[in-house]
Amino acid sequence: MSTVREMLVELTGTPEFADSIGDDADLSASGIDSGDLVRLVLLIEQRTGVEVTAEDMEQLTTIADYERFVAGRGGAGGA
Repeated sequence: MSTVREMLVELTGTPEFADSIGDDADLSASGIDSGDLVRLVLLIEQRTGVEVTAEDMEQLTTIADYERFVAGRGGAGGA
């Protein structure tokens, strides 16, 4: 399971829900609300050391986007 997916499972408390979202599915369209996305970004920053700006968040819509972003910034635990 990917690092970002694991964080989604932790945030939502429902592994079935996080596992059912494809890597390229739009998270907002999949039922992840803006509050969960903010909490996801906070977890990413805390656990990987990668800063995610509001501008970055506008471009990050899928699990794959977040994974590539973290890996591209050299974050610990990146995909």
